[in-house]
Amino acid sequence: MAAGPRDPGCRPAAGARFFCTVGRGLEPFLMQEVRARLEATQVEYISGKVFFTTSSDLNVLKTLKSAERLFLLIKKQFPFNVSSVSKGKMFSEMQTLINDDPESWLNAISIWKSLLELDAEKEKLSQRHANPLKRKLGENDTIIAKKLKTEQMQATQEIGDCPLEKQIEEETLEQGNLLPKRETFQEVFQNGIAKAVNTHNQNGLTFRVSCRCSGTVAKTFTAQEVGRIIGIALMKQFGWKADLRNPNLEIFIHLNDMYSVVGIPVFRVPLASRAYIKTAGLRSTVAWAMASVAEIKAGMFVLDPMCGLGTILLEAAKEWPDVYYVGADVSTSQLLGACDNLKAAGLKDKIELLKVSVIELPLPSESVDIIISDIPFGKKFKLGKDIKSILQEMERWEADTQKD
Repeated sequence: MAAGPRDPGCRPAAGARFFCTVGRGLEPFLMQEVRARLEATQVEYISGKVFFTTSSDLNVLKTLKSAERLFLLIKKQFPFNVSSVSKGKMFSEMQTLINDDPESWLNAISIWKSLLELDAEKEKLSQRHANPLKRKLGENDTIIAKKLKTEQMQATQEIGDCPLEKQIEEETLEQGNLLPKRETFQEVFQNGIAKAVNTHNQNGLTFRVSCRCSGTVAKTFTAQEVGRIIGIALMKQFGWKADLRNPNLEIFIHLNDMYSVVGIPVFRVPLASRAYIKTAGLRSTVAWAMASVAEIKAGMFVLDPMCGLGTILLEAAKEWPDVYYVGADVSTSQLLGACDNLKAAGLKDKIELLKVSVIELPLPSESVDIIISDIPFGKKFKLGKDIKSILQEMERWEADTQKD
């Protein structure tokens, strides 16, 4: 797992502190990943979260595979003691998350604002490089549209006034302007980011609070109560405005018996929601972790004999492309879903799919380098005694790589 390339123009402030939420048991995978991909320091974890410091840009941060969501850290402290104080006093203590150290909030907002600005600038730069081709295409379409319009006007003059003339001209002009209209979608999107950046002056900022409470805290307070208290404190301290529908900023708070954590989501879409997976099967983070422990190397033959929607093979092929991947399954619907996923990911030529039972795969002994599979289990699948035959076949196929 190589560290991602660095772009000095899109880095946050040196040493920005982040944390990721992660599935239970996947913390060691993520700790190793942030060190390798992000060159992260001060890496530590608590159950379900990994904290680290990095100066990586947004494009590199997006490459994390074992994380669920990424946050810019504002505060991490010991849990609130809810058993020995009244509810009113507890509310006052929660407000100290903001009031005791407003500087940490302002620093985090400044870093977050810089991340948005740098990402927006990079997006504009990439669009600027792409725009000459778009303008050329647009000019060609406009020339064709004008030519059609001229021909139609000449035909109209020959046959006299036509009541449909205006309609034809309007339709022709709309055809000529079709490409510019498509371009404005990206402009509108970027204008939205620019507007958010411009309104990040303290008085113009809109926000909402997302709370998660567990343990004894959840028995005493609801997430809505905590969100309301924190929201009021933020409005009083910084003059921000609450907006539950379309805020510039989201504040995430998690309170439990082990810690109190406050952060800002870096991306609206979770990292675990892969853009290249059309139909989700096995959790993408789990699939990536399974592939990562297999020690896949270039030129290997990797098999998933019960591939389902192909999530494990997709994650593996994205990370280790120079490998021969084969997936098999007996379910037509699962294979159709896997095929759609391969098309969406652009990996149709990297992974071969077969409709065949796992115990009927026509593979010679010791022909497969690595077998990775999420073996179905439970009442729904009813493998029963077949599991023994399945494991025996897997053992027969797999080559003894230790001999090499």
